[in-house]
Amino acid sequence: MSKDIAKEKSMIIQKEMISRLFKDLSTAKETGKKVVYTFVPGNISELILSFGMLPVYPEINALQSGMRKKSADFIRDAEKIGHSEDVCTYVKCDVGMMINGNIGPNGEKIPEPDLFLLSYTGCFTFMKWFETLKRLYPDVPVALLHTPYQENHKVTPEMTAYMVKQLKEEVIPKMEKVSGNKYDEEKLKACLRNSSKVEDYIMKIFDTTKNVPSPIDAYFAGVYYIGPINNGFRGSDEAVNYYHELYNEILERVNLGLGPITPEGVMEKERFRLVVEGPPNWTHFREFWKLFYDMGAVIVASSYTKVGGVYDMGFRVNPEKPLESLAEYCMNCYTNLNLEQRVELLSKCITDYKADGFLVNSIKSCNSFSAGQLMIMQQLERQLEIPVGFIESDLVDPRYFSYSNIKNRLESFFQMLDQRKMY
Repeated sequence: MSKDIAKEKSMIIQKEMISRLFKDLSTAKETGKKVVYTFVPGNISELILSFGMLPVYPEINALQSGMRKKSADFIRDAEKIGHSEDVCTYVKCDVGMMINGNIGPNGEKIPEPDLFLLSYTGCFTFMKWFETLKRLYPDVPVALLHTPYQENHKVTPEMTAYMVKQLKEEVIPKMEKVSGNKYDEEKLKACLRNSSKVEDYIMKIFDTTKNVPSPIDAYFAGVYYIGPINNGFRGSDEAVNYYHELYNEILERVNLGLGPITPEGVMEKERFRLVVEGPPNWTHFREFWKLFYDMGAVIVASSYTKVGGVYDMGFRVNPEKPLESLAEYCMNCYTNLNLEQRVELLSKCITDYKADGFLVNSIKSCNSFSAGQLMIMQQLERQLEIPVGFIESDLVDPRYFSYSNIKNRLESFFQMLDQRKMY
C-alpha cells in the first residue's frame, strides 16, 4: 500500500488556494463572475485578475484528470468523435471531459467560457485546440494574442510593440466588453508588483538545488511549486504569501542538511543529480517518481517547470511598463525559445546545479517539447561531456506508459552514472 505524500504547510496552503478557485468557478454563474479559458504558457493572469474575471486552463484540467485516473475514458470518447491517436492527449482529454459534462477535478461542473484568450506561445496545437473549443462553444468570442517566436535569440523592440498593439486593440477591448469593466492600469500594475516578487521567489527556490544534498526535487516536486503561478494566481497576494512560506520551508531544509521530500518521506541519500527535459507522465506520476528516488536520483533542474515562464536569464516583469512586461513575459516562455536557446538554458542548469547526467522524457503526443530533443541531447553530450539518457512516455494517455521499459532504461542510465562516478 502506498503512503500519503508528506504535506508541509505550503502544500496545504496551495491545496486551499486551488480549492477556492474551483469553488469560485463552480459558482461563477450565480455570482456573475466572467470566465476566461486560456493556456499556461504566456498566461497573463494579471490582466484577467485586473478585470475581476476567473481563468480556466484546459491543460491543467487534463493533467488533473490524468492524475485521478480519468483521462483514459475521456481520450477514448474524444477519439470516438474523430480525434486522431496522434493528437496531443491534453486536447483529447479536455474535449472528452467537456462532452461528458465538463466536471472539474473537484467533482463540480466547470462553467462555460465567456471568453477564449488564445495566448499563442510556441505551441501550434494551441491554435487547433481553440478551434475545437470554438466548435463546442460557437458563440464565445476569441481574443488572439500572437507571440513572436524568438528566432534570432532575442526579443526586439518591434516584437514587443507588435504584442502591445494586440493587447490594446484586440485583447483589452474584448475583456472590457465581456467583463463590463474598464481597463484599470493601476490595478494591473499592482498585480505585476506581486508577480515581480513571486518571480524572485521562484528563482530563489529553484536555486536551492545548488546545495548538496538538494533540499528539493525540481521536477516531481517542482510541478507542485509552480502550481499557483500556472493555475490562475499570477499577480495575486495569495501567490506572494504562498511562495514566501515555501521558500522559508526550503531554507529550513537547507539549514538541516535534508534532502527532498518524496511520497515515502525524506530521501536519505542523494546519489545522482539530474537535469530533465520534457513534461512528466501524469497517469503514473507516483510510480514514475518512485523509479528515481528509489535510486537516490534527484532532479536539480527541469525544463518543464519553466513552461510558464523562464526567469533564469534575469527576466522580471516591470510594473511601470505593464503591457510591455506582459508581452515580454509571453515571449520568454520555454516553448517560445528556439532550440539553441534551450540548449544554452539547459547547459546553464547542468553547470550551475552540478548535475551528473541529463535525461530526456520524450512525450509521444507533445511536438512542442519533443521536436528537437535528440539534437538537444546530442549537443549537451558533446559540449559538456555529460552522460545522457532517453525515455519515452505520454502526458495523460496510460496506453503509452510502459513501466518495465522505462525502468530498464533508467537502470541502465543509472549504472552508467555509477561507473562514471568511479573514475
